[in-house]
Amino acid sequence: MNRSIFFQSLIEQENSAVVICDVSHKIIYMNPCAQRQYAMCGGTSLMGTSLLDCHLPESQEKIQRVVDWFRSDRTHNRVFISHNQKHNRDSYMVALRDDVGELIGYAERQVCRTPEESAPYSFCADEVK
Repeated sequence: MNRSIFFQSLIEQENSAVVICDVSHKIIYMNPCAQRQYAMCGGTSLMGTSLLDCHLPESQEKIQRVVDWFRSDRTHNRVFISHNQKHNRDSYMVALRDDVGELIGYAERQVCRTPEESAPYSFCADEVK
């Protein structure tokens, strides 16, 4: 079985935005959370466009610096990029590599710092502690 379907399913279930780009910054995938979060900016229509077009020049420069850093060493794989106080989440850039360690792209992903409100092992999404 193709293991990529497992990875895609995992990313699609994330409740935080994940945007995947190739090394030329073209957006090749947005999980459902990212599609909703960036709906006002175009949502799924952003796929196939440059991530850099969604950012100001200062951020474009920083993104390129991170990608260059990823390229410089196979052990360079994750960079914290910001904290969003309003939504209490951190954003990261993560290197994506092929089977031999070559950089093939990167992901921008968010990690929520707000504690989960569901009870442990709760089977109902709206059930809270």
